[in-house]
Amino acid sequence: MTAPADIRWSEASFFAWLERQEARFELVDGEPRAMVGATQRHDRVVMRLLFTLEGRLRGSPCRTGTSDTAIRIPNGNIRYPDAAVDCGRFEETSRTATAPTLVAEVFSPSTALFDQTEKLEEYRTVPGLRHILLIDPDQPRLRLHSRGEDGHWTSAPHAGLEAVVPIPALGITLPLADLYEGLTFRPPSRLVPTDRP
Repeated sequence: MTAPADIRWSEASFFAWLERQEARFELVDGEPRAMVGATQRHDRVVMRLLFTLEGRLRGSPCRTGTSDTAIRIPNGNIRYPDAAVDCGRFEETSRTATAPTLVAEVFSPSTALFDQTEKLEEYRTVPGLRHILLIDPDQPRLRLHSRGEDGHWTSAPHAGLEAVVPIPALGITLPLADLYEGLTFRPPSRLVPTDRP
């Protein structure tokens, strides 16, 4: 079933409609937009991230959320990151995070550019959000965007299986070796052939 066109959807009407859908959608500019499925490699990195976050947050008031937990964007969009950490009150019937503190997106070929530009800027507008993880599934590297106490955003790359990423707002660290456990890596592509003199 597809969404009716030329109607600006409210959050309530979107969630009511979503309950009857088999495919996955986000609410973007007042319209439902279909989400792309993931590869097994992408899914493996997401599952390792969720497992690692859950273990490190045990005993904390914060909890991990899967791609079924929505994030409200102040412009009215509804996004579903690959993973999130919610440090707000637990509401059993809510479809959205109450106080998202971290969101994470694992790139896919069709979304990598969008995740690093428009979607990143949307996430930066979410009040209280402190960390955004943008993760490359093909190589052991990610970029951590962090909002300081002064509201200013900074960005830091982390690469290599020996790297350990600090997540200050949650009081935890994230070893890249845990995220990529069980995966092998192809050498990065070269722009210039190596057989040239």
